Amino acid sequence: MAVASPATWAAVALCLISTAYAVEETVMDTRTATAELGWISFPANGWEEVSGYDENLNTIRTYQVCNVFEPSQNNWLLTTYVDRRAAQRVYVEIRFTVRDCASIPSVLGSCKETFNLYYLESDHSLSEGRGVEYWTTAPFLKVDTIAADESFSQVDFGGRLMKVNTEVRSFGPLSRGRGFHLAFQDLGACMSLLAVRVFYKKCPSVVQNFAFFPETLTGAESTSLVIARGSCIASAEELDVPIKLYCNGDGEWMVPIGSCSCKAGYEPDKANVCQACPQGTFKSFQGAGLCQQCPPNSLSTAEAATLCGCRNGYYRGDVDKPEDTCTSVPSAPRNLVSVVNETSVVLEWSPPRDTGHRGDLVYNVLCRRCHSSERRTCQSCEDSVAFSPGRRGLRGDHVEISKLRAHTAYTFDVQAINGVSNKSPYPAQQLSINITTNQAAPSLVPIMHQVSSTSRSFSLSWPPPEQPNGIILDYEIRFYDKLSAGVNSSVVQSGGPGAVLEGLRPGTGYLVQVRARTVAGYGAFSKEMLFHTLTDDEYKSELGQQLSLIAGSLVCGVVIVSLVAIAIICTRRRQLKESVYGDKLQQYTTGGEANLRPDQFSGEAPTVTFPTMSDGHSSPGVKIYIDPFTYEDPNEAVHEFAKEIDPNCVKIEEVLGAGEFGEVYKGRLKLVGKKEFPVAIKTLKAGYSERQRRDFLSEASIMGQFDQPNIIRLEGVVTKSRPTMIITEFMENGALDSFLRRNDGTFPVIQLVGMLRGIASGMRYLAEMSYVHRDLAARNILVNSNLVCKVSDFGLSRYLEEDTSDPTYTSSLGGKIPVRWTAPEAIAYRKFTSASDVWSYGIVTWEVMSYGERPYWDMSNQDVINAIEQDFRLPAPMDCPLVLHQLMLDCWQKDRNARPKFPDLVSMLDKMIRNPASLKTGGSTVPAGPSPHALLDRGAPDLSSVSSVEDWLSALKMTQYRDSFVGSGINSLSLITQLTTEDLQRLGVSLAGHQKKILTSVQSMRDHIDDQSPTESL
Repeated sequence: MAVASPATWAAVALCLISTAYAVEETVMDTRTATAELGWISFPANGWEEVSGYDENLNTIRTYQVCNVFEPSQNNWLLTTYVDRRAAQRVYVEIRFTVRDCASIPSVLGSCKETFNLYYLESDHSLSEGRGVEYWTTAPFLKVDTIAADESFSQVDFGGRLMKVNTEVRSFGPLSRGRGFHLAFQDLGACMSLLAVRVFYKKCPSVVQNFAFFPETLTGAESTSLVIARGSCIASAEELDVPIKLYCNGDGEWMVPIGSCSCKAGYEPDKANVCQACPQGTFKSFQGAGLCQQCPPNSLSTAEAATLCGCRNGYYRGDVDKPEDTCTSVPSAPRNLVSVVNETSVVLEWSPPRDTGHRGDLVYNVLCRRCHSSERRTCQSCEDSVAFSPGRRGLRGDHVEISKLRAHTAYTFDVQAINGVSNKSPYPAQQLSINITTNQAAPSLVPIMHQVSSTSRSFSLSWPPPEQPNGIILDYEIRFYDKLSAGVNSSVVQSGGPGAVLEGLRPGTGYLVQVRARTVAGYGAFSKEMLFHTLTDDEYKSELGQQLSLIAGSLVCGVVIVSLVAIAIICTRRRQLKESVYGDKLQQYTTGGEANLRPDQFSGEAPTVTFPTMSDGHSSPGVKIYIDPFTYEDPNEAVHEFAKEIDPNCVKIEEVLGAGEFGEVYKGRLKLVGKKEFPVAIKTLKAGYSERQRRDFLSEASIMGQFDQPNIIRLEGVVTKSRPTMIITEFMENGALDSFLRRNDGTFPVIQLVGMLRGIASGMRYLAEMSYVHRDLAARNILVNSNLVCKVSDFGLSRYLEEDTSDPTYTSSLGGKIPVRWTAPEAIAYRKFTSASDVWSYGIVTWEVMSYGERPYWDMSNQDVINAIEQDFRLPAPMDCPLVLHQLMLDCWQKDRNARPKFPDLVSMLDKMIRNPASLKTGGSTVPAGPSPHALLDRGAPDLSSVSSVEDWLSALKMTQYRDSFVGSGINSLSLITQLTTEDLQRLGVSLAGHQKKILTSVQSMRDHIDDQSPTESL
């Protein structure tokens, strides 16, 4: 891709930075018109185009109408065609004046002080060749009814005193044509249109974070976020994520995702331009750093250098950084001496005079075995030769070499190397020494065998060492009780390859080692082997069997005695072999068993630790929640309950939405020693106050105290750098209410009950910690990919203290409360307890069973409060089991002490899950009481006033299928009554819940038609 020169980019950057505010692109403006506008007016005696003056006495073209003395006015004014220029949402700024109806004497008609604004999309102008009759029936879409903030009524000799109103409206999405016509409808006002300006918004071109973002149109909705991909400026490259900005509905750029940075060899300047490093400097990495001077013993001869080359005789090691000094190889070690001890040798030396100016000096020791007669015929030592602490990479100045051959000549070379020795074309400097070994000690005894065993002793034998290295003088046997772990071991001597160990305890395991001795001294001990003595009972039983056999054999003759003796010997050998402590097992059981715990041989039952319940419930010892606002410094609470995370471990991927304090992102977290995993990231927007930061982090201080599978898990916080972040586990399916609405009718009742059980389990945990949620609602329950529901959003205290425009948290009684989910005592007296959370849980249950329906539908908050005070309770949702609605009613008891506790609710739901037959659909159990009739009928749509297919779909809240029905020719209610499941699938109604809702309504319509038909004659 071709890129502009740095000078060009600098000019572009300065220009774009100075215009980084939202851009309004005007597509029509009557303020600049001097000739006739030529708009269509009908009827002819309606709107009239006249020339006039604005409040600044500028000449303008206006339209006015004032037929207030005539009844039934319907005057239309149609603008010329407006090209929308690919905009999906446009804005209309209207400047107008309106006469106060009360100031007009003798008004005979129906006087108005408002007018209507409409629009009609089209690919081209529709005004040509169209009569007035067409426009009176054209399918205009209404934008709004425009009312004046100020109207005029006084008149002086100079004319009317104008009070100009300015109103701005927007509409969209626009997608059915290249442009549109605007229409103004007057129904009997005395008014003037002074000016009409049509414009759309776009985010301006901008260079940010060394990336260029083109001019971008806003989205179709005021809340839309339009992604703009960025491209790096010259000499800059992308970092780890794609570069993008989000253009919001106001034409403003939001926080960028990803960024570019200057390449290696280039440094940033203040004008968002990457400059090449001059000669004698370098920059080895991509990023925001500046060029550095070349380190000692190095130089760069060209611009944009990423590395300074080392001078002759100097090098950089494999792990050296580009900014490190170039260094040289070390000289040879000095003063090498040796001490020979039989077949071992200790070498010692002094460091080299020149270490190469490095701190990573190590030594290698090379071993060669030579013929004593001529040292030139040497070969590398055997692999069996041992070096302590090692033969390569030694940091110390000595080494012990053992397991050499006796009476053999060796040559040892000690090399000094450092981190650049492998870069030099010359071999490493070394110092050599020649030695000859003496007599060697014997090698290891390979194995031991148990010959026999009693309750107080056992007999052992072993073969001699494979390399005795001389005459074996004697053996030393060391043994100890296995349970003593080597404490108080005993030692005995033996003149030959066998010994009897006596004075032992019955039924006990002993670990035994043996070593041989020559004139050169003792060899090393063999590996530990485990042998057991017999118990007293085993030993007596064995002796008894032997004596019985001997007694029986005396009855027979000498020949028989001989045979019996042979049988006794064979029997005894077989019994010992088959015993749990038999010879064969003992002989080949090595010291590996010495690592077994003593309790494995003690005969005692092992201790079993049972895990806690799967939902994390544990009655005793539950800790109590600590309010972070009780800390004198709330930051202490954050540091105590939340883990600080290095921001370099956090990777932001995409915007999920906007929260109260800033944006919410999906990202990934890579902690040391763990795999990368997805997380949700809440950020604190720039320009925050200290109180906002405290309130933002208080939610982390609260979440950090909870550890339960049905409570959202806090991963940690970022407070020591910007932006400040709260990082939680990522819940793939989002909020429960919207998730249910997306999957209306797709889950069996038992699965919904399982989700409710998870929520109740989480609330039980919070209640045990003495924490009151105060905002339990389906919108604050998150759902992961396994449909596990987790309680979230622990920040309602902010709503109770600060102002908010969210109607969910507004009460006409004063204060900020989620009225539809809140218990009456909490609304009236601000009395929040676990019992008020139980009331909210009942509302959540209703939301779940109605698949995300809004509680109390479109009633106002005050109407909800009045209805509850009059003992009205929500009816059962469609297909809701009777036991679940009864559970809701229990939660909605007026007396909070009569409501169930969360442990009771978990128990009830567990019983339902274990007994699915109890979840059969039942009727509503709404208690009697004064309640609006319309409320009680909310369970099913009112079809009495339906006159068209569109009305019917609207009543069912299924307007998303309107185009499918109309496009398939289903345009009458009579055709609706003939629909089947197969018809609905062809129409695109794939959700089982939607199909059931529509077919239930179809059956109701059939029943209604049957009730209205005349009775057939007999």
